Amino acid sequence: MQQAGEGDRIRIDIPDEADIDHDLHGEHGEVVTVLRDDAASVTGVDADSRLYRVDLDSGRTVDVRGRDVRPPIDD
Repeated sequence: MQQAGEGDRIRIDIPDEADIDHDLHGEHGEVVTVLRDDAASVTGVDADSRLYRVDLDSGRTVDVRGRDVRPPIDD
């Protein structure tokens, strides 16, 4: 996905069942803040430096990496 911005609807895509955040897989929500850190300097993947704070439709607020963000699936 291209970079998401504040107010964008997104879907979280974490299919690896071994991932600690797998319970978020398939959740939809709205990006409320885009944060940046230096994770890309370790992984070499620019998307890893984008951290999205997302208000999920379920009512939770979570932070997810750019590599875990996809366009929403329309119902």
